[in-house]
Amino acid sequence: MRKFGLVLLLCVAAGMSWAATKSIYDFTMRSIDGEQVSLGKFKGKVVLVVNVASKCGFTPQYSGLESLYEKYKDKGFVIVGVPANNFMQQEPGTDAEIKKFCTNKYNVSFPMMSKVSVLGDDKTPLYQYLTSKDTDPEFAGDIKWNFTKFLFDRNGKPVARFEPEVKPDSPEVEQAVQSALGQ
Repeated sequence: MRKFGLVLLLCVAAGMSWAATKSIYDFTMRSIDGEQVSLGKFKGKVVLVVNVASKCGFTPQYSGLESLYEKYKDKGFVIVGVPANNFMQQEPGTDAEIKKFCTNKYNVSFPMMSKVSVLGDDKTPLYQYLTSKDTDPEFAGDIKWNFTKFLFDRNGKPVARFEPEVKPDSPEVEQAVQSALGQ
């Protein structure tokens, strides 16, 4: 009983209840511009959540992500970029620097969040949820590197996970997005 009480207390202190969390729509994050963003605003859309970094060998995937977003955004698809500095300090910049880099170099127009941690003791609640075996044993597990991609259906349920090597413009990702969109 003590353990349960401590876990409940920690969840309440974090502003959420894991038992009540059923989808990504239950999370709020800070945008790259500093505004609070409820992921609930994407309810009814297919969502691809990607941890990103500006100084990584996979950074050119921003181009593929932007192309994928442009192709399907009018059909109910959104990408949420989540900068993280967990892997060899490949995202050292401030939010303003990250935004400037993404806009100037890759013309990123999809929503970008403020830099967070996606691994370790300070892992942000969204990534605690994304990597938890309780969420979906099929797609759970620690983030191994930048540009890990999680795809969610229109109900906020995970339907695919793509490791960094899988490019966003690959047939595998595109087919999964089309399937989630119901095309």
